Amino acid sequence: MRRFALIVLLVALAAPVFAVTPDEILKDPALEARARHISQGLRCMVCQNQSIDDSDAPLAHDLRLLVRRRLQAGDSDRQVIDFIVARYGDFVLLKPPVEFDTLLLWGLPPAALLAGAIALIVAARRRRAIADAPALSEAEQRRLAALGEK
Repeated sequence: MRRFALIVLLVALAAPVFAVTPDEILKDPALEARARHISQGLRCMVCQNQSIDDSDAPLAHDLRLLVRRRLQAGDSDRQVIDFIVARYGDFVLLKPPVEFDTLLLWGLPPAALLAGAIALIVAARRRRAIADAPALSEAEQRRLAALGEK
């Protein structure tokens, strides 16, 4: 059973390696390295949480080919990225720029963490205040018991 789990784990970890097919790889190692670098920063629009370099979706394949064609045509890395962003928007970038449109995207996680921390502090203080509250006197306990009997 452990061997099977290990094999499944290794295959799952190696899955992104199979995303770039041999027919995509450029003969020029410098261009291929640039293409891989660019592809690692672009989001697969199908998978959305993977780069196009890691995804085996058909759209990711097409985008990898597009990146390589643009590089072979002489575009700079910035020109390739700008071309793809012009077609798909900032969402195609795994690390979108901090702009007014993406402020919520960048600001929500830290704000949620801060709100959670404040909620934990408030809850801890309330719990401590309840624990530190004085016990009921005998007269208060008799009155409470009398109210419960009614």
